Amino acid sequence: MENTATTATIPDEIKGWNWGAFSFTYLWGIGNRTYLPLFALIPVFSIIWAFVCGFKGNRWAWQNGDYQDVASFKQVQATWNRAGVWAFAVNVLVSILVIIYFQLLITNLGHPFY
Repeated sequence: MENTATTATIPDEIKGWNWGAFSFTYLWGIGNRTYLPLFALIPVFSIIWAFVCGFKGNRWAWQNGDYQDVASFKQVQATWNRAGVWAFAVNVLVSILVIIYFQLLITNLGHPFY
């Protein structure tokens, strides 16, 4: 069977958001042999670049990967997507807890915590 991953066309089935590329940027890039996500190592720029990786991740992985068909591509990226969604959810939860903690700390300044 011909390796369709090397062709210039991107199948419609794989277009869309990639949570793995968004959440794990450069790690996802190394794992998928696409190195543009390494730009996420640049401070501040990494925030913007994470969104670019989320939008372009499937395209980059398809073009640089060694996938025999769309099904094998989707199977690999499904694992990255599950991990990416969990990582994003944990980061949001931790951020909310930190904000609540510091809000409580600020409102109780000058008062002992006992």
